[in-house]
Amino acid sequence: MVFLTFTVIIEIMKQLYKFLLNKLPRPLLIRISYVFKFFAPIFYKGNNVECTVCGKSFRKFLSYGSDTAHRENVLCPYDLTLERHRLMWTYLKEHSNFFDADKTIDVLHIAPEQCFHKLFKAQENLNYLTGDLVSPIADIHFDLHKIPLDDNKFDVLFCNHVLEHVEDAMQCMRELHRVMKPGGWGIMQVPQDFSRSETYEDPSITSPEEREKHFWQKDHVRLFGMDYPDWLETAGFEVERFDVNAHMSPEQVNRFRINPKEILYIARKV
Repeated sequence: MVFLTFTVIIEIMKQLYKFLLNKLPRPLLIRISYVFKFFAPIFYKGNNVECTVCGKSFRKFLSYGSDTAHRENVLCPYDLTLERHRLMWTYLKEHSNFFDADKTIDVLHIAPEQCFHKLFKAQENLNYLTGDLVSPIADIHFDLHKIPLDDNKFDVLFCNHVLEHVEDAMQCMRELHRVMKPGGWGIMQVPQDFSRSETYEDPSITSPEEREKHFWQKDHVRLFGMDYPDWLETAGFEVERFDVNAHMSPEQVNRFRINPKEILYIARKV
């Protein structure tokens, strides 16, 4: 009988995880992840990194991303947060009234992330609605190019890592602006190439392999550059920049595994 060492088991898990991550469709990955999250923390027990959302510490985080844009030590094995989720949580918790507003906040969350979904659903001060094209955890399903909801309806909008997938990102941004109340705000994170001044699009690139090569993932149709806030402003928003480096020490940024280059753009409707 062959006995596998702990190191070998970890390596097998990593390879299986990476294979499933890159091969399975997102709705199926969401369902499988509920099982995975119960076992992964056992193998990553430690205190080198910490998730700001679940508050748990680990020896390290899991890797994540396509072959073109793969990152090590970024995915929390318990609640599946990534760098962008921990950055957003930091802003919501410490620099907004999202959790303690003295009135009910109407929220629309596009493509709801699992790490936030149950937490926001249980939050008493939120009137929380989720939407997506296919996600099994969304309340309603629709195409973001034509949101089937009234004008000026929501105080807060979340739409993270969606706009790189859609055919017409500007139309989707305008739709998000339309359903936001005057005085409302939103967070709409995207993968951003910090070395690129302008967003890169090429509709002739259609194969999954070429899209991953050019846009970092097989189902992306563009790669946003440093002009991303200009897109938001063209859609009608005023944009506020939140730089985590101005609010956290380098040691905290490293422990929470937040990308120090990422700027959180807060889109506001006047």
